[in-house]
Amino acid sequence: NACGKSTLLRALARLLAPRDGAVSLDGRALHSIPTRELAQQLGILPQSPVAPDGLTVIDLVNRGRSPHQTWWRQWTKADEQAVHDALAATGTTDLADRAVDELSGGQRQRAWIAMAVAQGTPVLLLDEPTTYLDLAHQIDVLDLVVDLNRREGRTIVMVLHDLNQACRYADHVIAMKKGAIVAEGAPADVITAETVEDVFGLRCQVTTDPVSRTPLVIPVGRHHTPEPESEEPAKTLG
Repeated sequence: NACGKSTLLRALARLLAPRDGAVSLDGRALHSIPTRELAQQLGILPQSPVAPDGLTVIDLVNRGRSPHQTWWRQWTKADEQAVHDALAATGTTDLADRAVDELSGGQRQRAWIAMAVAQGTPVLLLDEPTTYLDLAHQIDVLDLVVDLNRREGRTIVMVLHDLNQACRYADHVIAMKKGAIVAEGAPADVITAETVEDVFGLRCQVTTDPVSRTPLVIPVGRHHTPEPESEEPAKTLG
C-alpha cells in the first residue's frame, strides 16, 4: 500500500504529469496526443469511480462508447454490439436497467468494468479491478482480462494485491516499494521468497501452483504454524 502503484497508473493515463521522465504510447509522447484520439487508444478504470445519481448500468456502459462519437457519427450497430458484448462478458446483462448507485459493491464494480471493456481501447489500465468482488467473480474478471489480451490483442495493465492471482494471470510483473520499481519480469523471476519479504515484510514459501504451474506464495505467519508433536498427548482436566 502507498508505494505509488495508482500514481504510476494515473501517469500512464495522462491524469498526472510526471516530474521526471516521460510517458509515450507507440512512440508518441502522451501529452501530444489529442484527447479524443487518446481515449480511443487508452482506457482506465480507477479504484473508486462514482456514477451520477440514478444513472443506469446500460447508460454507464454506453458512455464507454463516447470517444467514438462525433457530430457526424452518432450511435451505430457497432456501438450497440460493443455494449452488448461488454455486458455479457461481465455478467451484467440482467443489471442493465438498474441504477448503478443501488447495486452491491461487486455488481457496481462489474458494471464499471463493462464500461471500460465497451470502450474498446487497445490499451486498458485497471486499478484493482477485483476490489469488492467475491472469489468467483474475481476469477471471472481475470479470465475476461486474459481473453481480451489473447483473443483481441489488447494490452492490459493491472494493479493487483493478490500475488498468486498476479502470478497466474500476468505475463509481466512489476513489484514496487516506496515509489520505485524493485523488480520486474516474468512471474517466476520476480515472485520469490526474498522479494516478497523485501517488498511486503512477509516471510513466505514460494512453491508451484498445481493448476497453472506459476509461482504460488504461501505465507508463513505467526499463528498457523503447526506446534511440534509431544511424545505424550495433552490431558484434559475435568
